[in-house]
Amino acid sequence: MTVQFCGAAREVTGSCHLITLSDGYKILLDCGLYQGYSSHMKDFNETFLFKPEEINCLILSHAHIDHSGRIPKLVKEGFSGCIHSTHATRSLCSIMLLDSAMIQTRDAEYFNKRMKKKGKKFEVREPLYKAEHAHQTMKQFVSYAYDRWFQIHEGVEVLFRDAGHILGSASVTLKIRENGRTRMIGFTGDIGRPNRPILRDPIPMPEVEYLICESTYGDKDHMAAPSEIERFLEIIKETCVEKKGKLLIPAFSVGRTQEIVYMLDQLETKGRLPHIPVYVDSPLAVNATTIFGAHPECFDNQLHEYMLVDDNPFGFNALEYVKSVEVSKQLNHTTEPCIIISASGMMNAGRVKHHLYNSMDKKRNTILIVGYCSPNTPGGKLRAGAEELRLFGDLKPVNADVEIMDSFSAHADRNEMVDFIHNQRGHLKKLFLVHGVLDRQESFQEMLGENGFRQVEIPTLGQVFELK
Repeated sequence: MTVQFCGAAREVTGSCHLITLSDGYKILLDCGLYQGYSSHMKDFNETFLFKPEEINCLILSHAHIDHSGRIPKLVKEGFSGCIHSTHATRSLCSIMLLDSAMIQTRDAEYFNKRMKKKGKKFEVREPLYKAEHAHQTMKQFVSYAYDRWFQIHEGVEVLFRDAGHILGSASVTLKIRENGRTRMIGFTGDIGRPNRPILRDPIPMPEVEYLICESTYGDKDHMAAPSEIERFLEIIKETCVEKKGKLLIPAFSVGRTQEIVYMLDQLETKGRLPHIPVYVDSPLAVNATTIFGAHPECFDNQLHEYMLVDDNPFGFNALEYVKSVEVSKQLNHTTEPCIIISASGMMNAGRVKHHLYNSMDKKRNTILIVGYCSPNTPGGKLRAGAEELRLFGDLKPVNADVEIMDSFSAHADRNEMVDFIHNQRGHLKKLFLVHGVLDRQESFQEMLGENGFRQVEIPTLGQVFELK
């Protein structure tokens, strides 16, 4: 039996890991899109390190595009097996993969139109996949509840446990019986944070021999929740009341947006939120919020109790969900103090790029970054202190304040990750770190060693390990 690391190896995005059993059966864990810009990763999304038609099944940890975004391409190129996920992950993928297909198509059309206008010879760009491939992908999903073993192949069972990362997110445990013995292999997926709003806390996995573990914040400690909400309110007041500006919050449509809206809803219920309009400008976020309401089985006790007081935790009088392009364009030019929550979180696509373009050069505005951004995306450059950004061909100064609150992250910090895998200590033959940049992984590797985890590997892209 072997495992090959086909994505998110010394990178944060593009999760994809291939397990090949002794009888040749191939199990793919995630098939995510690489998000960001890097010369050595420029062909990643277009190519696979394996033949798609040879993959027997896919197990999906959660719906985020960096974990699911290449599945329609996999299907397009010949994968015909089952896609195993939780119920909520399937629901989210039904809107997210179609949205991704539309983005792929739109980006290809824009590139071709721009190059044609320049009058240069160029190779016509095709989208990675189209809506028809996303629709076919959904036909291959088979979904399951948490905490129930199910069989995917003779001698192979799988268990999903709540990872507390986004709606429907799961850790994956495989129980594999072959050649007269049983091996336990685990994949954390993305580990969520304890004591976060909306979702239940992450539940530790069963003990395994081999563990593939995320490491996104392997050298970071997040802010605690009480301090977080006070700082958030402080930024709102400084921007919208004192400076009378816009607070632009780039946020992922699934998970981050709903958490921010829920926190604003709580502040409004307590009478602490200033009287300013709040806009969620993302059609995908609007649809995702509807799906959140359809999966209360993923909610924590605190949210269930809050819903006894407020039956709509994702809506209040000052909040408007924006779908229309015309209203979105009006927000670019409005001078009223307001909060705009818009996708994408890394500011490299979607409506938020237009809001960023129209607001970053004005001192009265604030850009609040609430999650990880790949270094070469607009968000990553702002995190690094960029004083100017090139967007839509124009170089514009960054005069707006830039605030960073990683406490909003849906990823566990280093101590929370160690707590999540604490029960594995003394059982593991090997621990593989994925889904992180190398310097953070090396820092986390050292911390794991201090906590009794000795056999820790940081795989390179394409590297194969034998699981004895």
